[in-house]
Amino acid sequence: MPSPMPPHAELAPGLSVAGKLDRADIEALADAGVKTIINNRPDGEDPGQLPAAEARKLAEARGLAYHHIPFTAATLTRADVDAFATVLGQAVRPVVAHCRSGTRSTLVWALTRMREGADPVALVSQAAANGIDIAALPAIAARLG
Repeated sequence: MPSPMPPHAELAPGLSVAGKLDRADIEALADAGVKTIINNRPDGEDPGQLPAAEARKLAEARGLAYHHIPFTAATLTRADVDAFATVLGQAVRPVVAHCRSGTRSTLVWALTRMREGADPVALVSQAAANGIDIAALPAIAARLG
């Protein structure tokens, strides 16, 4: 019997965000048909956290593409947003992006959507409807320029 999917929020067709993933979660995502994982967590963020290199091996062994774009709210750069946008543009869907809680992954997705002309107020509202607080989006977008 496959493991249950980890808690996640669908932001767009074929794109969901989740909090921290462990070995069983990667197995469950593979069993559920996910094709790509984007990890936005720096290694060592929490004690006992699954290292990105190990997560990559697990994901790739199950046929999933794996991308590691680590950042924190304080270290987020335009290059991180560029990298996320590039991966999203090329990724086989469904995609699950994850961080500790799902907030950072939602934030970087919203920044990519703003580049496409999406309304930041609508993005903050959409995230809130999924229980994710990205109210700082306009300020972060202004900081990144």
